[in-house]
Amino acid sequence: MQRWMDLALGILLGVALAGLAVWVAMPPRGTPIALSPPPPTPTPAPLWVDVEGAVVHPGVYALPAGSRVRDALQAAGGTTPQALTTALNLAARLEDGMRVYVPSQNDTLGTTPVTPTVAPLVTHGNTPRININTATLEELETLPHIGPVLAQRIIDYRTTYGPFQSVDELTAVKGIGPSLLDDIRDLITTGP
Repeated sequence: MQRWMDLALGILLGVALAGLAVWVAMPPRGTPIALSPPPPTPTPAPLWVDVEGAVVHPGVYALPAGSRVRDALQAAGGTTPQALTTALNLAARLEDGMRVYVPSQNDTLGTTPVTPTVAPLVTHGNTPRININTATLEELETLPHIGPVLAQRIIDYRTTYGPFQSVDELTAVKGIGPSLLDDIRDLITTGP
């Protein structure tokens, strides 16, 4: 009988040691990861646009990103009966700080109608300057020696590195050297 008890005790001790060995050999368990909901998508900042001229309620309006000239005119209450909307590109995309001027039939110099302004232009004296931080591709192309390739490089540069702090920073754009900068210096600005 003693023999059976020793055998049973040996088997129990063996099973206990085997269980202990398995428990020690198991890889450690990590801290459980708590999944949180994704952060909310940020709401894009509104575009502030100055709408002037032949509109019902001229003024500055906050419009959603991606708005068009047509949206700015609607925000201003629409156009007056004297408005020359055919002079505007109603599908043009708006940019922050842009001024949209709607000419009227009364805005003529002799027989030539005044060209509407849908551009980030800043006037210094009698010379309107193009703001290189907000100008569109087409507006940049109006500068001497700036074609579509250089205009796109200017836009790409300011998109990548942020707004230009001074007009001298334009020389950082590939293809614009000191000589070209001197040709356009009096025609451009970096702000109001």
